[in-house]
Amino acid sequence: MQQPTGLCGANNMKYTFITIEGNIGAGKTTLSHLLAKQFNARLVLEQFADNPFLPKFYENPQQYAFPLELFFMAERFKQLKELIQQKDLFQNLTISDYLFTKCLLFAKINLSEEEFRLYQRLFDIMYQQLVQPEILIYLHAPVAKLQQNIKKRNRPYEQQIPDDYLFSIQETYTHYIKQHNLKTIYVDVSNADFLGNPEHLHVIIDALDKEYPEGQHFLSLP
Repeated sequence: MQQPTGLCGANNMKYTFITIEGNIGAGKTTLSHLLAKQFNARLVLEQFADNPFLPKFYENPQQYAFPLELFFMAERFKQLKELIQQKDLFQNLTISDYLFTKCLLFAKINLSEEEFRLYQRLFDIMYQQLVQPEILIYLHAPVAKLQQNIKKRNRPYEQQIPDDYLFSIQETYTHYIKQHNLKTIYVDVSNADFLGNPEHLHVIIDALDKEYPEGQHFLSLP
């Protein structure tokens, strides 16, 4: 892949912890890989394939939602907790393809009220022990585009995800970001091609060379 030219280097990066978020199929992991390579950053990727409840959840959501969400939360906590304990002199930047609060957002959609109340108590205990990212890159794409991406990557258990479920996730993320006034670069990725179009990646890297106040900052790709 052709590398963008004239980019800022890792040494003058303004942030030490960046998180990339978005709906299922938005391109979080792809962008995380590219940015980590560009900045020689430590990369934290969600190990979703290790969750034994995921295929079962898509077949029977009501039965498997609670163990699914508990497993995800435990794994995410373990990963992010290790960040506090590890120091790498050669990697001053960490890039993650998920926000720990993702646990709560998905649980709110998938769990019953009683299950969610218990889940939230556990979440609150864990959340207080973690370092939070300094800036969030949120990738937004319409549901039709998400479905195209999901079909293209061809994970069998994802192929029957209904549009309504993706809409619910989209709305939950959007509401959370607005409500908590997170420092967010909100990127329209409707026509994004980070792997094939270096200019798209260049736009993101340029955006990370700036300081931002709290709140959403909207970014369009050429």
